[in-house]
Amino acid sequence: MAQLFFKYGAMNSGKSFEILKVAHNYEEQNKPVLMFTSAIDDRDEVGYISSRIGMRRKAIPVYDDTDMFEVVKSYPERLFCVLVDEVQFLKKHHVLQLTRIVDELDIPVMGFGLKNDFRNELFEGSKYMLLYADKIEEMKTICWFCHKKATMNLRIDENGKPVYTGDQIQIGGNDTYYPVCRKCHANPPL
Repeated sequence: MAQLFFKYGAMNSGKSFEILKVAHNYEEQNKPVLMFTSAIDDRDEVGYISSRIGMRRKAIPVYDDTDMFEVVKSYPERLFCVLVDEVQFLKKHHVLQLTRIVDELDIPVMGFGLKNDFRNELFEGSKYMLLYADKIEEMKTICWFCHKKATMNLRIDENGKPVYTGDQIQIGGNDTYYPVCRKCHANPPL
């Protein structure tokens, strides 16, 4: 029986590496998968999943009007899993499409992404993944500044100063965000 999985973690917790690894494991056994990623994330190139360790793979970009259910339903061969990176950027209707893939097409779906933004607020996609997922798993990493587990993302400006206000979505990597613990989020040793 298929399930909807939400695997979340702070920046640098290996989410993109994990999704690429999962795809490889399925395909090594001749079990096709379909991969999606948010069209908002253009750090590498729209429609690509890239990990910080250099792995990269093409995926179907998800725009506001993308119907992932119809894409999967009309796929010409049997799929064994649907994998979605940057799931935090999805809208509610996209998450509901993922539930339909699981419930109506009986295909497991694994969504990977951030849970909370730099203000420690839920992203829309993450909120609905938390509400609808059958299984939720935290992917762990350590705080940029200390030895504790990172549970938040600290946004920094071009001068290396912490930022706590602004637009929820600003695409960036280690130049813009640090994975941090709650204590270092409130009082970063910068």
